[in-house]
Amino acid sequence: MQQLDSQPAAIDVVLWQYPKNRSDGERWMRLLSPNERERAATYCFERDRNSFIAGRYLLRQLLSAHTETQPDRLVLLADAYGKLTIEGRDRLQFSLSNADGLVAVAVTSECERVGIDCEHADAEIEAAALESYCSLDERRWLDRVPAGERPRAAVALWTLKESHLKALGVGLRQDPRSVGFSWQDGIPLLVESGEPDRQWHHRLIESGSQHVVALAVRSRSRAFDIRVRMFQDESMPSE
Repeated sequence: MQQLDSQPAAIDVVLWQYPKNRSDGERWMRLLSPNERERAATYCFERDRNSFIAGRYLLRQLLSAHTETQPDRLVLLADAYGKLTIEGRDRLQFSLSNADGLVAVAVTSECERVGIDCEHADAEIEAAALESYCSLDERRWLDRVPAGERPRAAVALWTLKESHLKALGVGLRQDPRSVGFSWQDGIPLLVESGEPDRQWHHRLIESGSQHVVALAVRSRSRAFDIRVRMFQDESMPSE
């Protein structure tokens, strides 16, 4: 049942600064499906392979807790755009994002859509790339940001857009310039036809690391209980 406007919608956001040891990656692989293990083997660089494995490991751990199903028994299905769902669990909405050194997952059963994205805060974005994903108003806004804060602001804008497109289930197949943002009291607002879209809610999440994390939610509820926590891998062998 969809949340009523007067009730806060619960959204779990879990962040994991995962270790980068090969032995950890081999241990995490045991919970992955055969298809996921095959996909992991296609990555040329160990950094990208470990990021993918850590992401699917964390996702399966969290979805296991929400569905009371063993992590390795979950059946994850991908649609034509790559958006994942759990077989037989259409109501549960979730989103996964990987950046080197960090995995972010958002899970909710009380919202229509959810998307999350994380990027390195020091990622370099060239002027040509800004033009390819920012509207004219957004570029003007960035020009007004103090020079020292502008690179991080540009990354934040990118993560907001990608989290929204992931929530829609289309990813970068849709032009990022079709998604526009403004700010009200420091909170990002989705703007369509010059007016804020009140059905969508966007937040920048404190990551506790050198990453920018953005959350996008579509819900009838205007009150949110966003529960952010850092993941502790309880399967780590004790020393």
